[in-house]
Amino acid sequence: MMKTACALALPLLLALPFAAGAQSYGQMLGSSPRMDDPNVAASEAMEDAHPDQRFRRLGYEAAQKGRTEDARRYYRTASRYGDKISQAALAELMWTGQGGETDRALGYAWMDLAAERGTPYLLAKREHYWEQMDDGERQRALQEGVAVYSEYGDKVAKPRLERVMRKERTQVTGSRTGFIGTLDVYLMEPSTASGSRVIAQQYYQGKYWKPDEYWKSQDKLIERQGQVHVGAVEVPDEAPAEPRH
Repeated sequence: MMKTACALALPLLLALPFAAGAQSYGQMLGSSPRMDDPNVAASEAMEDAHPDQRFRRLGYEAAQKGRTEDARRYYRTASRYGDKISQAALAELMWTGQGGETDRALGYAWMDLAAERGTPYLLAKREHYWEQMDDGERQRALQEGVAVYSEYGDKVAKPRLERVMRKERTQVTGSRTGFIGTLDVYLMEPSTASGSRVIAQQYYQGKYWKPDEYWKSQDKLIERQGQVHVGAVEVPDEAPAEPRH
């Protein structure tokens, strides 16, 4: 089994909303710095198109204020759209009994889901959970995992988010034709009754709107932050175990 040198730093990872990752996206994907306008990443329009990011942020903010029951609800909603950090956060709340009953078997099922894409430190956390459970909990964890995957696994969660992204992309002038040219996009912020004008090429970058690029950018950001904040993970002699579900 894979073992980790230290505990998963979920609070640090959860503090990475869509906007916070903007500069890192440019470095990882080779974009020009001009293509990472913070007004784009931080806009309500972008959050409308990416509810995974919106509800992760709301969950983190609720948890910071001690409203862990609300945090569970927000993280679960974000999980419907394939947000792996929200899935891991929900697992931790269940495992520790914050915001509801302590349920280690269900917590494991959610952490197994969070590690679905093979992120090393999430795999390590999953294996740590497995080692702590007794045989009865392990058996129930495997049973719980079937239902969790059927509703929140990538097979159903990714298409769910992609439908929202496609719908929201058509709400701005010029997006339906596939031609962006020199258009500007005006981002209104209902909560502040203000807005900002950005170059359309910034708003319509593939990493925000093309599903394959979006998922890759999210995974790279998560992996990078995990390496920085969590520390080294011991490399096992053999490949990590496949998810138990």
